[in-house]
Amino acid sequence: MRYNQLGRTGLYVSELCLGTMTFGGKGFWEAIGKLGASEVDALVGTSLDAGVNFVDTADVYSEGESETLLGGALRALGRPREQVVVATKVRGRVGPGVNQVGLSRAHILASIDGSLRRLGLDHVDLYQTHGFDPATPVEETVRALDDVVRSGKARYVGFSNLPAWVAAKAITFAEQNGLARFQSAQVYYSLVGRDIEREIAPLCRSEGVAILPWSPLAGGLLSGKFDPDRKGPADARRANFDFPPVSQERLPRVLAALRKVSDATGVSVARVALAWQLTRPFVTSVIIGAKNRDQLADNLAAVDVTLADEHVKALDEASALPSEYPGWMVESQNREPRGVLAGKTR
Repeated sequence: MRYNQLGRTGLYVSELCLGTMTFGGKGFWEAIGKLGASEVDALVGTSLDAGVNFVDTADVYSEGESETLLGGALRALGRPREQVVVATKVRGRVGPGVNQVGLSRAHILASIDGSLRRLGLDHVDLYQTHGFDPATPVEETVRALDDVVRSGKARYVGFSNLPAWVAAKAITFAEQNGLARFQSAQVYYSLVGRDIEREIAPLCRSEGVAILPWSPLAGGLLSGKFDPDRKGPADARRANFDFPPVSQERLPRVLAALRKVSDATGVSVARVALAWQLTRPFVTSVIIGAKNRDQLADNLAAVDVTLADEHVKALDEASALPSEYPGWMVESQNREPRGVLAGKTR
């Protein structure tokens, strides 16, 4: 296991992060996973033993049960608190009240207390906004997050699922006013969903923001259970939960390329897909999830896979995004190297 800096902080996180959407299984989240305490303890313990020091949850996962189970596992395992980087999120609805959702100061300050109570912790290491709230000014959200950090209830803050322009506005406002800035971006990224490469990844590289991909196997589509010429098993998550959306045009090419590389390397399709993510220079930590220890062990083994350049190239080409404005204009206008006179040099 390797460890990378989280943004512009001095905190290091493992290149794989354990995601906890499968913990609990209450309400809407039952389609994703419904693991109980003993299963959660086993998955968290296996991850920590493998060198993972980073675990991600959210207040909405299983209506708060995911946080409760994660906190229980950390206590049951007895690992030193300073050896585990715990992240959670705020934005989703956590109750029926009109103010129990969003990124207002009121909801953020109430939600961090609720998360800490369920986790059984006095602070989280990373507190992330879970999406965009058009009703709340960005400035209000940034100031509230800064108060959470100054109160000692969170060490750092990050964002998830934001448009690049909103994230850029928030980072600029924070830096201009000496407030806690976003250090991480938890975003959807996979071989069949490379959209962040257009705007979000360039922003994060420019501003020193760590990228934490979620759903790197596209909701199980890249797990090896699916092939271009057949549907996956009826009990697969994707069979009942068609999320995240993917390009159906590119999907068959990607699945075929993954299978080819898997056959050539002798490792699972899922491991190949995760290993490809780890070749991306802008990726800090890939968030993996599992319903059982066998799935988790296979995903954890991705850190031991080194893909040959030819295999990376094949996967890149099969999953490449279609050209889109203004990207094609930027590329066209910058083909000529600077420092060379037009027509001739001397």
